[in-house]
Amino acid sequence: MKDVIIACDFSSKQQTLEFLNKFHDQKPFVKIGMELFYAEGPEIVRELKRRGHRIFLDLKLHDIPNTVKKSMAVLSNLNVNMTNVHAAGTIEMMKAAIEGLTKPDGSRPILLAVTQLTSTSESRMQSELLINASINDTIVHYAQNARTAGLDGVVCSPLEAGMVKKACGNKFITVTPGIRFADNDTADQVRITTPAKAREIGTDFIVVGRPITTAANPQDAYLRCCTEFIK
Repeated sequence: MKDVIIACDFSSKQQTLEFLNKFHDQKPFVKIGMELFYAEGPEIVRELKRRGHRIFLDLKLHDIPNTVKKSMAVLSNLNVNMTNVHAAGTIEMMKAAIEGLTKPDGSRPILLAVTQLTSTSESRMQSELLINASINDTIVHYAQNARTAGLDGVVCSPLEAGMVKKACGNKFITVTPGIRFADNDTADQVRITTPAKAREIGTDFIVVGRPITTAANPQDAYLRCCTEFIK
């Protein structure tokens, strides 16, 4: 199941298509996040689906259960391959998300819960969010809540993927951002690792943004990720 997902964190359809056109006949798995979705709306999802891309719609829903359920019912019509909510929204909210996302025939995309953002350090989590448990214990607990709610997996940093698998089972999917090549700048993320190390840890999908999108040759950078991670 291992795959590399490119984070298309662009502000417009034009920038996104110009970037993806560099891949010619390749159709990489792509992530559409809040910036692009809010700029272009559902049509950018439909356009990339028409072009043959699998899509991770990364909107991180976090609201009262009824609102999340209704929102997921709308998003289910976009036929994305993967989407997510915040695990902090509670088990009830995550169950509501599944209800809304599931079509009448029982099919639905992969549904993930975000544990803690890769920009969040343990000190920030404890001092600003007043979560006194360790970041590792918090992430594992959130993952267990997601599994209890019936979700397919979580978004976590690659550093926690192994412990999530141990707590929730190998079939529980881990999708991990915070990926950098060994020779890259870490930018604004603090819990990171390389594609090769993520493979060793056993994560299922890695989400890679700037190391590919800002590379001089994005196609080469993508292939490097695939080589190091999938092998």
